[in-house]
Amino acid sequence: MSSPVVLITGGLTGIGRAAAVAFAKKGANVVVAGRRDEAGKALAEELRGFGSEAEFINADVRKEDDVRALVDRTIERFGRLDVAVNNAGTEGRPGPITDQTAESYAATFDTNVLGTLLSVKHELRVMQAQGSGSIINISSTYGHEGGAGASVYVASKHAVEGMTKSAALEAANSGVRVNAVAPGPIETGMLDRFTGTSERKAALLKTVPLGRVGDPADIARAAVFLASEDASFITGQILTVDGGKTAG
Repeated sequence: MSSPVVLITGGLTGIGRAAAVAFAKKGANVVVAGRRDEAGKALAEELRGFGSEAEFINADVRKEDDVRALVDRTIERFGRLDVAVNNAGTEGRPGPITDQTAESYAATFDTNVLGTLLSVKHELRVMQAQGSGSIINISSTYGHEGGAGASVYVASKHAVEGMTKSAALEAANSGVRVNAVAPGPIETGMLDRFTGTSERKAALLKTVPLGRVGDPADIARAAVFLASEDASFITGQILTVDGGKTAG
């Protein structure tokens, strides 16, 4: 297919924005979803500059009506949905588990877990009917290891990875693949909020064998690969992209 249709949630900044640019440069038609109209419309215009047909749709992934409408409007505009990158997420409120509350749990899980669930649900609704499609959920290396001071976030990413594998098994016989990318330290606002200071960020850098934090484009390229025919026999997998941080 010369111009696949790609939907990206949490598409306005960081990894989501990088994925939108990467897919647009590959000739895809791109729908970006987020909650800030001005930034979304500006990004769609930027994507069109690469020759892509691009649209911004305001949607809150925590609300099923929004997610249903997002997918339906994508179909109305382009007639199909070939790739979905579910990137919308939050680090919640970092801190010791003894400081967490029902409210901090709900705020994190509603976006990271419920938002992914609703997105996959409605993306599969369309892709299974088509008999094809690729879904890529954005997890974290915290999804398969622990992280002090990030208990709720870690738990939410464990849930995303388990959901990815279950959805992959359910969708396999309909020709739809479901995978996840698990980034390590990536140069985003979330990393700055997690580390808090330049000293802590520098200390984190020393734990990465390749000697640098990742760029959002590193994760975008992984998503483009998983969506491609080159990955046509890959489903139910978690692709770790972390500069070797979790290798030893």
